[in-house]
Amino acid sequence: MWRLVSLNLNGIRSAASKGWVEWVEKSGVDCMGVQELKAQAGDLTDALRTVAGMPGHFHCAVKKGYSGVGLYTRKTPSEVITGIGVPEFDDEGRYVEARFDTPRRKLSIISCYFPSGSAGPERQASKFRFLEAFFPYLELLKATREFILVGDVNIAHREIDLKNWRSNQKNSGFLPEERAWMTRALGAEADQLGLIDVHRSLRPDDTGEAYTWWSNRGAAWANNVGWRIDYQLATPALAATARAVSVYKAQRFSDHAPLIVDYELQL
Repeated sequence: MWRLVSLNLNGIRSAASKGWVEWVEKSGVDCMGVQELKAQAGDLTDALRTVAGMPGHFHCAVKKGYSGVGLYTRKTPSEVITGIGVPEFDDEGRYVEARFDTPRRKLSIISCYFPSGSAGPERQASKFRFLEAFFPYLELLKATREFILVGDVNIAHREIDLKNWRSNQKNSGFLPEERAWMTRALGAEADQLGLIDVHRSLRPDDTGEAYTWWSNRGAAWANNVGWRIDYQLATPALAATARAVSVYKAQRFSDHAPLIVDYELQL
């Protein structure tokens, strides 16, 4: 089995201080996508650049202490891509793709951090611009290669994906337009992308056990008032190799929890 993990760290140095590195070392991880580094390249010590023997590849934001993504992988990629070619979002450090191409196949693992719109109308408008730009980017990618995209998508797709869906229908992360984007990404019609939500493909009825993020307000964690906003989205052939999924909640490294999927796959 090949184990792929995604986790929004909410600060790589903060997560490391809470035992994240030690957890990775004992968890049998083969590849791990991380989001929200909140660090520049110069802030990453050797202990953070290589975790559990896996070298990391990073896309940091221009702004200090903001965003940033990384991808740790035991196997050496044939190529690493950072950014999607849109300066507004590339300056925010939101996309790193490791390619594992051979003469017989083209395959990518991607760590991506979708914008949050919760800070206000300006950020929500930026989020909508990202969604508009990213869909055709993924269309082109899917036309040429297999991939698994992991990351914090900042969207709960369906009512089953968050505890308080009724009271959040006008809030960023569960807006109709955002949910429609997810439906289009996961749908199999001609104008849709046809990706597979791997967690739902394996465990379609999970509710509270599938949540990956909890607000720091109130007692959201204690009462499991959560959202499922972290995903592993795969092209159908790769999704078909997924065998098990879980969300690790025994320790807390950030306000998100690690999403773990085991694939019957060799890079």
